[in-house]
Amino acid sequence: MIQKKLFGTDGVRGVANSYPMTTEIAMQLGRAIAYIFKKNDRRHRIVIGKDTRLSGYMIENALASGICSMGVDVLLVGPLPTPGIAFITTSMRADAGGVISASHNAYQDNGIKFFSGDGFKLPDETELAIEELIFSREIDSLRPIAEQVGKAYRIDDAVGRYVVFLKNSFPRELDLIDLKIVLDCANGAAYKAAPAVLTELGAEVVLLGASPNGTNINAGCGSLHPEVISAAVREHKADLGMALDGDADRVIFVDENGREVDGDHIMAICATDLLKQGKLARNTLVATVMSNMGLDLAVRQAGGYVVKTAVGDRYVVEEMRRSGYNVGGEQSGHMVFLDYNTTGDGMVSALQLLAIMQRSGKSLSELASVMKALPQVLINVRVEKKRPVAEVPEVARCIEEAEGELAGCGRVLIRYSGTEPLMRIMLEGQDETRITALAQRIADTVDRHMNGSGKEP
Repeated sequence: MIQKKLFGTDGVRGVANSYPMTTEIAMQLGRAIAYIFKKNDRRHRIVIGKDTRLSGYMIENALASGICSMGVDVLLVGPLPTPGIAFITTSMRADAGGVISASHNAYQDNGIKFFSGDGFKLPDETELAIEELIFSREIDSLRPIAEQVGKAYRIDDAVGRYVVFLKNSFPRELDLIDLKIVLDCANGAAYKAAPAVLTELGAEVVLLGASPNGTNINAGCGSLHPEVISAAVREHKADLGMALDGDADRVIFVDENGREVDGDHIMAICATDLLKQGKLARNTLVATVMSNMGLDLAVRQAGGYVVKTAVGDRYVVEEMRRSGYNVGGEQSGHMVFLDYNTTGDGMVSALQLLAIMQRSGKSLSELASVMKALPQVLINVRVEKKRPVAEVPEVARCIEEAEGELAGCGRVLIRYSGTEPLMRIMLEGQDETRITALAQRIADTVDRHMNGSGKEP
């Protein structure tokens, strides 16, 4: 496993104004990314966008200063979804893009992640190279002066450009005129773009979570709180509800009855529809090891295949690019449609689902019946140190015993979070009571033998 000092599975992340999310590190990240993408003597440009967190102003200025100090120009787009920043990066032919966001985390956290000029997230090797430049202080002495320093420009119409891009991912022969949609923007980066797209396509929108104040992003709203849109769908008798997260790269749905429809079900709907049309590349969907076994069964029954990767949309995308697949994603609602964008895009995903609904004339609950999920239990245990499980014999033995009990009728998946000090314990099987008990046994064992900090629901 590649060991990094700053980067996790999705960029650098932490409590804003505390290491590593300090202005000093942000400036050094800016200098390093500018150095890596500065190929020759021409003017180079890097896009910077952010979500709605209060700390975004502070980090934006530091990151931009670092880039400009290396003689590279900065294009500031302000609050915009992560996939929108990827789109702007490619459409403006910029050399790279930077996103200031902690995604679904609370407002006190923040993060920085980068795209290359082609709109794809950086590979592990490039992130390691950035860290080496920072910690070796190799580029400290590189200081362009006079007219060689970079400039910063603000792109005022970035939201409008992204809205047009999103609408172009929706079939021109269709509209949303007969749909009432509850939309929760999580008080995040999509609070302008997402409602604009749906209303311009004709939908009646019940809008929630669209009043960001710097501290309310993801607070009791968005994709982590589907109960909010569930209640609103029932109250307003809407056709469906959709909830984005803070940077709008993922989306979760509820059907017309207020029942949650997660990313696995949406992938099953989209993959089986594309299989019928002959448009699912190599008849294969890419998912992660966290996806429910019911997804495999649904796609297989429709004549397709599912390939699994490590957790993280970057690994899904890497497999898609390596093997020529066009659709993939995660159970969390992070889905990638490479025919339209280079990264997970909550609104692109939503529009693909809405197109299927409009074309088929079926409700979301009818479409979701294509997949039957096996019971799945996930428990997060906070840990003081992410020690290899093999170093803790009691934990390793408990996991082995659970695997033995589930052999042939379920599975056990243990992994550490890439962005938080958590061990994730996931069990899947046909008997929910049984797998819940086994998951709790493992969690209690981890809690006793790895630290004393306790479990998180």
